[in-house]
Amino acid sequence: MSLDQLINDCKRNDIKAQEQLYRLFSAKLFTVCLKYSRNYAEAEDNLQDGFLIIFDKIHQFTFKGSFEGWIKRIMVNNVLQQYRNVSFLELVNDNIIDDVEIDIDDEAISIDYLMKIIQELPDRYRLAFNLYAIDGYSHKEISEMLGITIGTSKSNLSRARMILKEKIEQYTKNNDIPSVK
Repeated sequence: MSLDQLINDCKRNDIKAQEQLYRLFSAKLFTVCLKYSRNYAEAEDNLQDGFLIIFDKIHQFTFKGSFEGWIKRIMVNNVLQQYRNVSFLELVNDNIIDDVEIDIDDEAISIDYLMKIIQELPDRYRLAFNLYAIDGYSHKEISEMLGITIGTSKSNLSRARMILKEKIEQYTKNNDIPSVK
């Protein structure tokens, strides 16, 4: 069955089509949820909630543009919705720390460790980091998505990078990672 037919069947509330669509996209969308959630269990909840929204709004999809992009946007917005209008996203001052560069030895640090330390970031830093550094949103877009100022978005990103850099440096120091000879 083609994706277009599957979408049309979902628009008619066909439960088997919804199940098939879920199986087709759940792994990719779970990765999205995991990036923005505090932990695995929260990501699972966000995935389920996001699919309920997708099935509720699927009639709005007009086959213009990528369906995968459309459902990913819904999933990101669903996860971010829980952070909107929450005071922890707003910093008292918008002083921006100098941009921090992070050099990572691909062989020394695993993706699992990187995901772990990103998830450990405070919510405001994790969201700004993922939206900007991983998903490529601008600070203007981030400020609109989270209801914060552009300066706060920049500051949160900079602080996230600083925390990640410190954790990576500590990890490499504690694990005595040898240099390649």
